[in-house]
Amino acid sequence: MSSLYINYSNFFIPQKVLENNHFNEIGLTNEEIIAKSGIEQRRRTSSTENTNTMAIEAIKNSLDNLPYSLQEVDLIIGATYTPYDTIYSVAHTVQQYFDIANARCFTVDAACSSFINAVEIATCFFVAKKAKRAIIVCSENNSAYNNGKDKASGFLWGDGAAVAFISEERFSEGDIEIVDVNTTGLGNVGDSNESITLQPNHGGLKMPNGRDVFHYACTHLIGETKNMLDKNSLSIGDMSYFIPHQANKRITNYVAKQFGLPNSRVLSNIEQLGNTGCAGSLIALAQNQHRFHSNEHIVVSVFGGGYSSGSLLLKKI
Repeated sequence: MSSLYINYSNFFIPQKVLENNHFNEIGLTNEEIIAKSGIEQRRRTSSTENTNTMAIEAIKNSLDNLPYSLQEVDLIIGATYTPYDTIYSVAHTVQQYFDIANARCFTVDAACSSFINAVEIATCFFVAKKAKRAIIVCSENNSAYNNGKDKASGFLWGDGAAVAFISEERFSEGDIEIVDVNTTGLGNVGDSNESITLQPNHGGLKMPNGRDVFHYACTHLIGETKNMLDKNSLSIGDMSYFIPHQANKRITNYVAKQFGLPNSRVLSNIEQLGNTGCAGSLIALAQNQHRFHSNEHIVVSVFGGGYSSGSLLLKKI
């Protein structure tokens, strides 16, 4: 396979901030929430914002720095488990809004690992010579489905979107090479069918078995990352930055400790944004792309409800 590059990435987060004291009414204090999750605040959509509008805004925020026209894009992959419309998907919304004719267009859902699932799928289109320019847009409107009175997990969720533009061509020194990608389905392990669920008519977004999620998230974030590095003859010391799924700061801290990574090499936004689902790791990548230096390796590692996991090895050109 010829090399693939992230030519640019960007994000959108709503302006509305929801502080931890909002949850005092259900008996949770600021200190308790920080101790449980590391979250200090999260963002919420307004009445005029949703999964689709956030995706559009993330792309709008990118246009001034995108090295090619959106009309050259021939593959659009959306990623979300919180759709605004289950038929007129986030990918189709992007295609319609920006008038991107003739592009292949669909949306994927593997819960919080969906960004890396989308990247893996996109690589197949490039290998098959069915794509030259791709948009991967991740958008989660968790607040549309969240039960804010759920003391177990109602405080976790935030809203946000991010986008990556991918092609086989290098356009600038800011490009990031996609070295390798892997995803793993884990529907057969643990309490995958009930530990975290989103059933709109049965309580919405819930995480009744956080202990199971914590165990398997830690196990597979570590495993996916080690396997990816080993496969590419790299060590933990060769990983300049680690971007974990932004699920819970306790998970991040545990994994970082197992790797012996200092805080400066672990990129996190959950403190200010909450758990933004599959958008979280891509938001973190976009927020920090200016920090990466030539030849540095970055690993994005994710874990999603259901369960699923994945890792993405990147190299700054």
